[in-house]
Amino acid sequence: MRAIIVHGGAGRWRPQDRDRIARGIHRAVASGFERLQNGGTAEEACLAAVMALEDDPTFNAGTGSVLTLDGRCELDASIMRGSDLRMGAVAGVEHIKNPILLAYHVMQETDHVLMVGEGAEKLARLLGFEPYDPITEERREQWRKLREKLLKGEDTLHYPRIRDLIRKHPELLKGTVGCVALDSRGEIVAGTSTGGVFLKLFGRVGDTPIPGAGTYATPFGGASSTGIGEGIMRVLLSKTVTDLMATGLSPQKACEAGVDYLSRKVHLEAGVIALNHEGEFGFAYNTQAMPVGIWREGDPEPRILGLPQA
Repeated sequence: MRAIIVHGGAGRWRPQDRDRIARGIHRAVASGFERLQNGGTAEEACLAAVMALEDDPTFNAGTGSVLTLDGRCELDASIMRGSDLRMGAVAGVEHIKNPILLAYHVMQETDHVLMVGEGAEKLARLLGFEPYDPITEERREQWRKLREKLLKGEDTLHYPRIRDLIRKHPELLKGTVGCVALDSRGEIVAGTSTGGVFLKLFGRVGDTPIPGAGTYATPFGGASSTGIGEGIMRVLLSKTVTDLMATGLSPQKACEAGVDYLSRKVHLEAGVIALNHEGEFGFAYNTQAMPVGIWREGDPEPRILGLPQA
């Protein structure tokens, strides 16, 4: 059984962007499934799908990612292989076109799991990655306007004010992107990539590169999480879901249980997708929307779900 599931981020999407979101999700899931159909590995499928989302400014990963409070673009990504629990991750990289590909090289070519900032970028240059600016002019202009609004007033900057700004501009909460793929050999690979939270403090790292939080995979299944990373890290959402699948729970029930637990314990927004070794999928979220694409062997075309209501 070959199967793949992708997500474009749990959050509050603008209904007028529905068609553009659907096209991006379709492009990503089709890129990954094409690799599987042609005999490719789950790693190749996962990389193809996540890179398609990173290259699409519609989503908050790679090109067009959200900016930090001081106007930087800090990117995180991770990938994990279920059969041997190998994982590679990067955090806080600023000049990389496809952070998921760099995370893959960390997994394949180093003895490490997580590399950050300057060290990760030096490794990228050694591996032949060209310097790249992921900041789009649209995102920079958005940052200028919203930062000006945020800094008006006399109070010291603190999170309640950021929350107030997000309530007025819910489109800021476009989350992480991710994928879980199963190939014909039974290998499961999960991958996740993000630009983080809009107007985050410089140096903030979320759940995406943390093993068990944003990404996890075992021989039984894999998961990729999205949403407010501070909550996802506190409950290790992806590992929670994969552990539940290992007990025999279906991916759908595991995702629902994981998001329910997070909602009750930390009261933050999140979503998760999952795929098990039998090709069964699941997803759940407590946000307005979470675009998801699913393609399983035998299906004539992918299913696109979780879109914002028009």
